[in-house]
Amino acid sequence: MPKKPANKPAKPAKVPVHGPQHSNQVRIIGGAWKRTPLPVLSASGLRPTPDRVRETVFNWINHQRDGYWADAQVLDLFAGSGALGFEAASRGAQSVTMIDTVVPVVRQLEDIKAKLKADNVQIIRADALAVAQSAIARGQKYDLIFLDPPYQQEFLERCLPLCTRILKEGGLIYAESGLALEFEEDAAPEWMAPWEVLRADKAGMVFYHLLKHKQTAA
Repeated sequence: MPKKPANKPAKPAKVPVHGPQHSNQVRIIGGAWKRTPLPVLSASGLRPTPDRVRETVFNWINHQRDGYWADAQVLDLFAGSGALGFEAASRGAQSVTMIDTVVPVVRQLEDIKAKLKADNVQIIRADALAVAQSAIARGQKYDLIFLDPPYQQEFLERCLPLCTRILKEGGLIYAESGLALEFEEDAAPEWMAPWEVLRADKAGMVFYHLLKHKQTAA
């Protein structure tokens, strides 16, 4: 009798696109959903962190956390494609709260969450600064905060002072910027002065950084 063909591994199901057609995609680098593609909408200002950069960044974070994610409470204030937040969730973060203001982007994130059955992810349509202020009022704090805002709008300058009050002791901030956040001694602007740059690199025109509050950076 002819042999039955070997069962081929199932291809990852495509995540449905809600709203404008996506022009490209990124992939989850590690964890339970490793290699799962995430569609990226063609939305104004949406600039997903490239796979290679995320791999580097999560290697940095893993080193700081000794690879332990089970108790991590994560806040992604400018979620966009969801690449950073879903990466953290894939690696086993206890909770990931993802914030965005754009309706089609939020719907896309909800589609991805449903497809992945990502029970550890919460998606909120809201203003990032308002969410940070609300967290301060509630006394909510996080182990890891992602800041990948639109450039040229001074979001980092406005967010980082708030993050000093919602980051747990020893917590980490990942920040992307159009400019380097490393300054000469005593030359840092006031909003950057409380932060130590643990790691930094550049990809194209994008600077990316891992920050820790100076009181806990030692």
